[in-house]
Amino acid sequence: MSTAPSSAARQPFTFAALSTAAADWARTDGLTWIYLFKALAAAFLSLYVAMKLDLPQPRTAMTTVFIVMQPQSGMVFAKSFYRICGTLVGLVVMLALIGLFAQQPELFIATTAIWVGICTAGAARNRNFRTYGFVLAGYTAALIGFPAAQNPDGAFMSALTRVAEIVVGIVCSGVVSGLVFPRFTGEQMRTTIRARFSAFVDYVSASLSGQVDRAQIEATNARFVADIVGFEAIRSVAVFETPASRMRSGRLSRLNNEFMTASTRFHALHQLMNRLHDAGASVVIEALEPYFKEIAPLLHKSGEPVLTAADAAHVTGQLDAYKAELSKRLRATREALESQPDVPLLDFDTAAELLSRFVDDLHAYAATYASLAVDTHERERWIDRYEPKTNVLTAGVAGARAAIVIALLGAFWIATAWPSGVTLLPVGAATCALASTSPNPTRMAFQMAGGTVLSSLLGMILVFGVYPHVDGFPLLCVALTPFLLLGVFMTTRPKLAGYGVGYCIFFCFLAGPDNVIHYDPTSFINDALALFLSMLACSVAFALLLPPSLPWMRNRLLIDLRRHVVHACHSRLSRLRSRFESGARDLMFQINALADKEPEVRRDSLRWLFAVLEVGNAMIDLRREIAALPRDARYAATMPWRIAERKMRDAVAALFDRPNPQRMDAALAATVAATAAVQQVLTAFTPPREERHQLQRILSHLHFIRTALLDPQSPLETLVANRSEGEKGVRHAA
Repeated sequence: MSTAPSSAARQPFTFAALSTAAADWARTDGLTWIYLFKALAAAFLSLYVAMKLDLPQPRTAMTTVFIVMQPQSGMVFAKSFYRICGTLVGLVVMLALIGLFAQQPELFIATTAIWVGICTAGAARNRNFRTYGFVLAGYTAALIGFPAAQNPDGAFMSALTRVAEIVVGIVCSGVVSGLVFPRFTGEQMRTTIRARFSAFVDYVSASLSGQVDRAQIEATNARFVADIVGFEAIRSVAVFETPASRMRSGRLSRLNNEFMTASTRFHALHQLMNRLHDAGASVVIEALEPYFKEIAPLLHKSGEPVLTAADAAHVTGQLDAYKAELSKRLRATREALESQPDVPLLDFDTAAELLSRFVDDLHAYAATYASLAVDTHERERWIDRYEPKTNVLTAGVAGARAAIVIALLGAFWIATAWPSGVTLLPVGAATCALASTSPNPTRMAFQMAGGTVLSSLLGMILVFGVYPHVDGFPLLCVALTPFLLLGVFMTTRPKLAGYGVGYCIFFCFLAGPDNVIHYDPTSFINDALALFLSMLACSVAFALLLPPSLPWMRNRLLIDLRRHVVHACHSRLSRLRSRFESGARDLMFQINALADKEPEVRRDSLRWLFAVLEVGNAMIDLRREIAALPRDARYAATMPWRIAERKMRDAVAALFDRPNPQRMDAALAATVAATAAVQQVLTAFTPPREERHQLQRILSHLHFIRTALLDPQSPLETLVANRSEGEKGVRHAA
C-alpha cells in the first residue's frame, strides 16, 4: 500500500522558495560566516602589512585584530579608538617606569602592579567601550614594559615598534570592518526605538485597562532596565559610524532619558491608583478613570501602532492638543468633587498631578522620537548624559586584586628566574583587566585558560608540523585559516566566547608567524605554560579574593541604589533627574547580572528600584517646585513650613540610607508634619492663583511620598509591620 506524500514533499521547488531560504540564511548564519571571513581577512591583512614593514613581531598586529574585531563596524571603531588612547597612555607610563626603576626589579614590578591595579579599577568603574582604554593602558604598559626592562638601552625603540604593531592591527580591523560588508547599528537602533515605543504603549494601555498583574509589571520593568542600558551601549557605538548617527546622538540620549522619566512617572501613577483602590477611594477613582481611557487612543495613528518617526509626529500632535485642555478639565473635575462630602481631595490632587506630569513626559518622549526624522533639530541640544558607573568599592577591589596578582606573579618570577616570566606577568595583567569587566570573572578567566590550552596544543602542531612545509605568504594564510577559523567561530557562540577569546589571542601569541620563525620547542612549552599559569592564577584570585558573586557585592550595589534617594534629597538640582534615573537603572542592571540565577534576589532588588524611583522622583519634583516659588518672605527658608520640609527630606534620606523601624517612624512623622505645615500656609493667606497651584503641587508631592513609604508592595512595608490596624487604615487619608 502506498502512503500519501507529506505536504513538504508535495511542495514544488521554486525560485521564490529558494530565495526565501537564502534570505533567511543570510539574516542568521550568513552573518556569522561573513564575520568569520572578515576577521580572517583583517588578520591576514595586518600580518601582511606588519611583515612588509619588517616589524619585529607581526603576530602582535594579528593578535590585536582578534582583540578589536566585532560583528558591527561601530563596535570596532569604538574599541579601536579607546585602544589607541589606552596604548599611548600605557606607552608613556611604562617608559617613565623603565627610566626610573629598570635597575631595581622589585620596585619595577611593584610600580607596574600598582599601575595595572589603577587601570583595572578604571576599567571596572567605567563600562561600555571606555573600559578598553583603561584595559589597554594597563595591559600595554605590562606588555611593553617587562620585555623592554630586560634591555633598557633599547626600551624606547622596542616600545615604539610594539605600538606600531598594535596600530597596524587596529587600522586593518577598521578598514576591513568598514569596507567589507559593513554592519552598522543604525538599523538596529531604529528597530529598538520602534519596538520600545510600541512595547511601552502596549504596557500603558494594558495597565490603564487593568489587564496587567504584579508579575507582568515586574517582568516588563526588568526588560525596560535591560533595554535602557543596551540602548545606551548602542548609542555610544553609533557615534563612531556615520555622520547621521553623530548628528542624532544628542536626541538619542535624550530619548533614552525621556523614556526613563515617562516609565517612572507612569509606574508611580499606576501604583498610586492601586493604593487608592486598596483604600477604597472609589469617588476619586471614578473621577479619574475617564482620563485614563482617553490616553491609550492618543498613542496610535488611525488605530495602528506607531512604527516610524513620522507616526510619532502625529502622536505628538494629539498629545499636545490633549494636554492643552487637561489642566482646565482637571480643575473642573476637582470643583465638582469639592461639593461632595468626605471626598479625599488630596488623593485626587496627587493623582491629577501625576497624570499631568505623565502626559507631559509622554509628549516629550514622542516629540524627541518624531525629531529623529530629520538630520538636525533643536532637541539635539541636550547636555544630560547616561553615565554607567560601577560601585567605587567594587572597582577598588578589582584594582587591588589585579595588583596583588601581578605582585605575586612578579615575586614568583624573581624567585625562580624563569625565562618565561616575561610572558607570565603581562598576560596576567591582561587577563585580570579583561575578566574584571565580565559578570562572572572567575568563569571568564577559567574559560580563557581552557582556550589557551587548546591553542597551545594546536599551535604546537602548526609551528613544528606545518610551518616547515610552508613557502610564501598565500600558503601561510591557507595553513593558518582552519586554526584561526575555529577560534573565531567559538567567539560567536555565547557559551564558548571565553574559550574563543583565550584561543584566538594566545594562539596568535604562541603560533603567530614572524618574519623569521624560531623553532624552539623548549621556549614554546615554557611560554604556553606561562600563559596557562597566569590565567589560572587570575581565576583563583577572582574566586578567593572578594569574588564579585558574593552576597556582599550585591548588598553594596543595593546600598548604592537606596542612596540615590539621599542624592535626590540633597544633591544639586542641575541635571539631577537624569543622573538619578540613569544611575538607579544602571545599578539595577548590575545587580541583575550578578544574580542571574537567583530570581528572588532580582525580585527584591526590583521592588527596591520601584521604591527608590517613586520616592526619589517625588523628592526632585518637590524641590524643583519649591525652587520655583517667587521671592517672598512667606516662602523664605526660615519659615516653619520650609524647616518642616527640610526635616522631612533629612528623615527620608536617613531612612533610605539605613532602613530600620525607628527611621521609618521618623520619616512618616516628618512627612505628616511637613504636609500639615504646607496646609497651614494655604489656609493662612490667599496667594495668587499660580502660587496657590504651586503650593498645592508641593502638598501633592508630600502626600505621594507618604503613600509611597506606606505602599504594601514596597520593601519598606516590613518596617511598619508592627503598626496597629488603625494606623494602617489611614495610609491614604486626605
